[in-house]
Amino acid sequence: MSNSSRTILFRVLFALVLGGALYFLFLTFWAVTVPARYAGRIFPGVTVAGVDLSGMSREEAGQILSQTLTYPYTGKVLFRDGKNVWVASPAELGMVFDAAATAESAYEVGRSGGVFTRLQMQWKARHQGVALPPVIILDERVAYRYLQTIAEDIDVPTIEASLDIQGTEVIAEDGQIGRTLNVDLTLVSLTARLRSFQDGEVALVVEEKPPALMDVHAQAETAQAMLSAPLRLTLPNADAAEQSEWEISPEELAEMLLVEKMQRDGGQVEVRVTLDESALSSRLSEIAEEVDRAPVNARFLFDEETHQLELLQSAVTGRTVDIPATVKAIQTRLAQGGHEVPLSVTYQDPEVGDTATSGELGIRELVSEQTSYFYGSSVERIQNIQAAAARFNGLLVAPGEVFSMGEALGDVSLDNGYAEALIIYGGRTIKGVGGGVCQVSTTLFRTVFFGGYPVVERHSHAYRVRYYELTRSGSVDESLAGLDATVYFPLVDFKFRNDTPYWILMETEVNVAARSITWKFYSTSDGRSVDWHTSGLQNVTMPPQPLFQESEELGKDEIRQVDWAVEGADVTVTRIVWKNGAILYQDEFKTHYEPWQAVCEFGHGTKDPEKLAKKKNLCH
Repeated sequence: MSNSSRTILFRVLFALVLGGALYFLFLTFWAVTVPARYAGRIFPGVTVAGVDLSGMSREEAGQILSQTLTYPYTGKVLFRDGKNVWVASPAELGMVFDAAATAESAYEVGRSGGVFTRLQMQWKARHQGVALPPVIILDERVAYRYLQTIAEDIDVPTIEASLDIQGTEVIAEDGQIGRTLNVDLTLVSLTARLRSFQDGEVALVVEEKPPALMDVHAQAETAQAMLSAPLRLTLPNADAAEQSEWEISPEELAEMLLVEKMQRDGGQVEVRVTLDESALSSRLSEIAEEVDRAPVNARFLFDEETHQLELLQSAVTGRTVDIPATVKAIQTRLAQGGHEVPLSVTYQDPEVGDTATSGELGIRELVSEQTSYFYGSSVERIQNIQAAAARFNGLLVAPGEVFSMGEALGDVSLDNGYAEALIIYGGRTIKGVGGGVCQVSTTLFRTVFFGGYPVVERHSHAYRVRYYELTRSGSVDESLAGLDATVYFPLVDFKFRNDTPYWILMETEVNVAARSITWKFYSTSDGRSVDWHTSGLQNVTMPPQPLFQESEELGKDEIRQVDWAVEGADVTVTRIVWKNGAILYQDEFKTHYEPWQAVCEFGHGTKDPEKLAKKKNLCH
């Protein structure tokens, strides 16, 4: 190192040592003289909220601050929400100014920490000034309660738009945006404002929650349009004589109206006004009961000379209301403002149409025929025989089909042309609708029996009925016992199977003058024949003694017989069906007839009904 460099280094070190010594002497002087001068008093340059407290004792500072800083009582804190404004003093918000604590805080400036820290703060206060915040006490419970009173005016719930149906009137209510004052966040801003010791506005933290649906007036207009007129349903291709229109009133539509909320893929919610598909389907099911019908084959008569079929009754195309498709059509049409909708109908052609030929059906000849007689039948019983027989005239039985007489017979009622006549019911012969129908079922059974067709279901009568054992001459042939069949559908039915590859055409003819009913089967003979044997009446039991009972329908000394005595017996009829020299099948028909007592009814006041019955040759 050169001499000049050493000289410069020496001078720098000397200057630093001298400067440090002088600074130390200055600090020592300051530390001795200044604190001593301000013993018990606040150092110069210390202020609180603009009030200079230099040189004051703590007591003086506290008094001055109390007199000067009246902000807790005279200050104003403003809150605003739209046009609503709330103003409160800091004291109302739970603020208390602690003058003594504030004076103590001012006094501690320059007296806390180490020596150098104290000296630094004293120097800063004198030359730069130290501004202290007032010491306040904030009761947050008071502030919180005040903000909650504001919340009572601000808070409103989120309300979804609504659609209400009252009768046929549609009422739409707008939605409402929900608003909630966040008291906790607002309290943070309020605390900062109070600590500033200055008037001012505190921003209210209001959170809003919009409804998923704000406006449903468009849907309300749609609903009102749907209820503005009756819904008119029409049947396409209706026959002239049948009902073709149905109306659903606005009141009924209102009961079905459904307001559905749906969420789109983007999360948006929309409202759709429709009819409740379940309720609408139920209503359409009622209409379908009137519209739906099974396909019906054409009916024919067989011309024995030409061996051709003559159309007796045209075929009927089956139809079914397609309820789901109709529901969809109604929803679409109503949404478009229309109120007339054709029913959606599916059609089914019958198996045999009007143009069928005997060759197509295999109907070429008479294969079975039976006749029964009903001498002595009342006018009402004859009417019922005619009404029941007409149900089967020209009817076709398909190959392999199990034919149910009860299903083909339908409802036996006064509305369908039947009259009240004697029937067997509940162990007695009484008057009831349809008496005489079993003359028809018995004739069918015999046609099936002697035609060699399998009998699937057959029920005998409870007791021997004279009509079913009559011959053409009017005499009783006991060998016919056990060849009767009764039908009381749906409890009791007669069924047989067409086990041939050919259709069967049935014809019935009632000859009132001859008191006979003839049943014919036309088909193609497959060569079968029938042998049969009857056991005759066995285990014969005598009928009980006649029963005499009073009737309100008869007057004094009037008497009538309502039941006739008949012996009980058991009969077994055996049938063997042959085909091509071999037994096709063999079956037995066992019948048990209960003994039946004669019953006579007499009027009130008749003294000796048995004597009167003998006199009139009744109940013997």
